[in-house]
Amino acid sequence: MKVLCATDGADHSSAAVELAADLAAKFQAPLALIAVNILISEGRGGSHPLWDDEQFDAILESAKATAGRRGVPAVETVKLIARDPAAAIVDYADKNGFDHIVVGTPRRGMARFVLGSVAAEIVAKAHCPVSVAR
Repeated sequence: MKVLCATDGADHSSAAVELAADLAAKFQAPLALIAVNILISEGRGGSHPLWDDEQFDAILESAKATAGRRGVPAVETVKLIARDPAAAIVDYADKNGFDHIVVGTPRRGMARFVLGSVAAEIVAKAHCPVSVAR
């Protein structure tokens, strides 16, 4: 089994990282943490990523530290830049032979509407089982 966990550094991502780490530790499975830096459209066809390099690195390093504390000795980190985070995550999982995807979703409010749709899209498009952590 290979486990892929999507994180964006938000509170709901912590639950996903913890669940993914617990699964990886229990089954002695490889764990990869993936973050997708979303491209924000600007006028005249330009775009810029949501996070700067320092924020991007901090998100993955924090998630990696959490996985380490939960007993996963080796964790791969993956940084992608894309306009559609769900499609990028599913495509990466498919092309790299992952057997399980873990993603978090917010519980309520506007954040759930926006970010929860990423989790729903991953569930709908994934080739493998997906766990949604809350």
